[in-house]
Amino acid sequence: MKSKIKAMIHPIRMRIIQALLDGKEMTAGEIAETLQDIPQASLYRHINALLKEEILTVVSENRIRGTVEKVFSLSATLENATEKEMEEASREDHFNYFFSFLMGLLGEYEEYLQEEIINMREDGVSFRQCSVYLSDEEFMALMKDIGGKLMAAMKNEPSKNRRLRTIANVVIPSKKNKEK
Repeated sequence: MKSKIKAMIHPIRMRIIQALLDGKEMTAGEIAETLQDIPQASLYRHINALLKEEILTVVSENRIRGTVEKVFSLSATLENATEKEMEEASREDHFNYFFSFLMGLLGEYEEYLQEEIINMREDGVSFRQCSVYLSDEEFMALMKDIGGKLMAAMKNEPSKNRRLRTIANVVIPSKKNKEK
């Protein structure tokens, strides 16, 4: 797998990237406050992996009582680099990216099922599939609408009345329609 995409596909790293969307700049401590369910040692390991692949960049350093606190943001070249990697990826690479994505979801679902008390209806657990006929223009409008709503929701800060939820989006086109 290509290195940037391979580094990003991990569920914890996806969440770190999500925390830094929209040009946010945060210290590791601030990221830890946002992602409170991730152990600190694990969080630092994933931040370092993202730094190594130049997905994150250090935008400034604060001196605090003899130590240096780094401030991170997403790399300015990230979108172009990953887009280029996706275009150059082989079919096997794409399969591996998708497989890693699915395994991450499966791991999160398994973790949920291990909770002592679960109530799928109250917890909002769902998975479904639907097939729709859309022109390319209708499809792009739908994706833009869904993406806009998800981006707005991703800006929500954690609070006692909010629960972290994973929403996955997969689009798989069928074989091209033959005119009837």
